[in-house]
Amino acid sequence: MINRQHGILLIGCGHIGKEHIEDIYYRDNIRIAAVADKDPERAASFARRYGALRHGTDYRAFLKDPLLDIVIIASYADSHLSILKDCLKAGLHVLCEKPIAAGSRDGRAFYDLVRSSRSKVLVAHILRHNKTYQTVARMIREGAIGELKLMRMVQNHHALDWPRYKRLMEDCPPFVDCGVHYLDVMQWFSGSRITQAGGFSTRLDADSPCDNHGVINVRLENGCMGYYEAGWSPSLSSQNVKEFVGSKGHISLTLQALRHDHQEEGDLISLYSSVTGEYRTINVSAKYKDMYAQLQTLIRMIEEDADPIPSLQEAYSAFCAALTAKEAIAGGTVLACPGPQELFGSAF
Repeated sequence: MINRQHGILLIGCGHIGKEHIEDIYYRDNIRIAAVADKDPERAASFARRYGALRHGTDYRAFLKDPLLDIVIIASYADSHLSILKDCLKAGLHVLCEKPIAAGSRDGRAFYDLVRSSRSKVLVAHILRHNKTYQTVARMIREGAIGELKLMRMVQNHHALDWPRYKRLMEDCPPFVDCGVHYLDVMQWFSGSRITQAGGFSTRLDADSPCDNHGVINVRLENGCMGYYEAGWSPSLSSQNVKEFVGSKGHISLTLQALRHDHQEEGDLISLYSSVTGEYRTINVSAKYKDMYAQLQTLIRMIEEDADPIPSLQEAYSAFCAALTAKEAIAGGTVLACPGPQELFGSAF
């Protein structure tokens, strides 16, 4: 049942903006009030394609639109804080892409601003809204592999659209940009917080704005270990590895698009029991980036005062862990992550 129709302003008509709007523009409870992008032709193209009522290059021109109540911030990370300030000042609710900022100072300001606002704000950790990841989280919690010991994750991109990736890396390296997702997954799956971070990185391409391949190693409070590898380069092969190892077996995840066979069955979860020596396969029909499910979470926050998924504290904790890893990698060391008292002044 649709409670009401929500007016949406999309800021940023690039790659991730397209992912958002393609999954929501035709929904009965959604009205695309406006789209904004610094490129006027791209804004006009989005307006035509997705039925936006207005479009332009300056998002501020739309913030007082009476048809508008939700803003999707899909711009570059270094613009998130300033846009958020304008949106919250206008009394609007916000779905903001990760990472919340390009650096620690803006990230802290973002956190403090959201915490003090009456508007609802959701940080876009899209994997939290993915049915396959939710299934794996539940299996781990229910003891399918015993005590979780190790999480292995690889997300390398063969970056053919090199200019787009280079612009993203002007804000932060890939192991931070995507790392906030997977460090959040590690804390979510383990039910524990990251306490230490280190790793290594390298610059694969001379014209890359920063090191464009890196590995983050983390230790969690419950003793579980994890690593995340991320790279964006025209020279790098695409890889996607998701494996979770416990005291009684392991779970591996293969996305539908990466399956060698039976793609029509959806994502593949493989469960191995080291107790029985048996394998079990589970097929899950899931949309990898379920943008509508994510937006529905924000709508429930607005209409029902539901909790955000992830919570602001969880999203901020993953962000800070990624920045700690970046600092540790730059210094060739291992660093302690800020604890709950330092981050929030209370338990986390």
